[in-house]
Amino acid sequence: MPIIDFLAPHFAFVSDPTAWVALLTLVVLEIVLGIDNLIFISILTNKLPAHQQSRARKLGIGAALLMRLALLATISIIVQLTTPVFTALGHGFSWRDMILIAGGLFLVWKATKEIHHSVDPMDHKDSMVGDTLKVSMGGAIFQILLLDLVFSIDSIITAVGMTDEIVIMYIAVIAAVTVMLVAADPLAKFIAKNPTIVMLALGFLLMIGMTLIADGMGYHVPKGYIYAAMGFSALVEGLNMLARRRKAKHEPGE
Repeated sequence: MPIIDFLAPHFAFVSDPTAWVALLTLVVLEIVLGIDNLIFISILTNKLPAHQQSRARKLGIGAALLMRLALLATISIIVQLTTPVFTALGHGFSWRDMILIAGGLFLVWKATKEIHHSVDPMDHKDSMVGDTLKVSMGGAIFQILLLDLVFSIDSIITAVGMTDEIVIMYIAVIAAVTVMLVAADPLAKFIAKNPTIVMLALGFLLMIGMTLIADGMGYHVPKGYIYAAMGFSALVEGLNMLARRRKAKHEPGE
């Protein structure tokens, strides 16, 4: 009974239709925002030995869930990250801005390195996870958490603007991460089987990285434009894949 009495005030929103709309919207938003992270995770873990890939994805996403829940517990601190700490080039930079810029630079660097490695396969320099991390599950998980930290802070600040109910935020995060866990392996296998998809996904990461940098610099790019561009590019690549398969079926000797 004491536990029920403690939890009851936190679930008072169940009788409020507006709260349910906020929950559904926030779940969808978290899932959409998680697509960026999932693409990065898929490409990163595909660099590991085959027997470690699925486990690394599950451990990385599971650890990311724990980190997000921990960040929600410090939500009062995260909200203050939007307060400018210094001004430069006519823009007041907050800790959130600096985190977004750092995360964007990280994504741009990683995507550029891997694109270079894909275009020039004879280049034996470090690829996306580097020679020292290529056989390290811990290194891959660390990079997953590093990027998830950037996306988590941004999504939590967005969530605060949509609802005041902390329980709704927890439910939305858990639901979104659960979807990521289910989709991680199929997406990674699909990317691994289609080399052209890898280049497209790297292009997405490059675009997302530049968007994070622009956002941190004070130039907000509506997410709808980003996902519309990603969707159109994916549709074109899907048509190209279909055309290649049909052509292969009709080639002599097939």
